Amino acid sequence: MNPNSWLLLCRTVRFGETDAAGVMHFQQLLRWCHEAYEESLERFGLPASEIFPTPDSTPEVALPIVHCSADFRRPLVCGAPLSIALSPQRIDPSCFEVRYTFQSNELEVATGLTRHLAIRTDGRQRCELPGGINRWLEASTLQAGIQPLS
Repeated sequence: MNPNSWLLLCRTVRFGETDAAGVMHFQQLLRWCHEAYEESLERFGLPASEIFPTPDSTPEVALPIVHCSADFRRPLVCGAPLSIALSPQRIDPSCFEVRYTFQSNELEVATGLTRHLAIRTDGRQRCELPGGINRWLEASTLQAGIQPLS
C-alpha cells in the first residue's frame, strides 16, 4: 500500500473556512487535523464504525483527544492548495499522538498535534489501543519519513 495514499492528504482552502479578512480562521486547523486523521484511517482500511460511534454501533474502546496544539506559520487564503502529512506515533500501549504538517506551495504553513488515549466505553478506564489502530500505527512507523508532495 502506498503510504502517500493514507498518510498524505491534499485539499483546497474553501471560502467558508476563512474569516472576514479572507484568511483561514484559526479553529479550522484543528478541524483539519481531525478530518485528516479520520480520512487516513479510512484510506488505510479501517471503517469509521470500527473507531467512532455510529447510530448502529458503539466500539468497546473510545479514543478521546486528551491534548492538542497548533502553530501557525503563514496565512492561508481561499483557493490555496494544502497538503497535510500525518506522522502517527505510539506513546505507550494505551496512547498515541499524531503530528500534522501543513504545506501550501512548498512552504510549511502550520503544524498540529493531537494526543489520543484509549478508554473502555463501558467504564471510562484506560485500556490498550484497539487492534486496528495498532496496525495503522505499525504501518505508519514503517513509512516514517514521508514528505508532503511539492
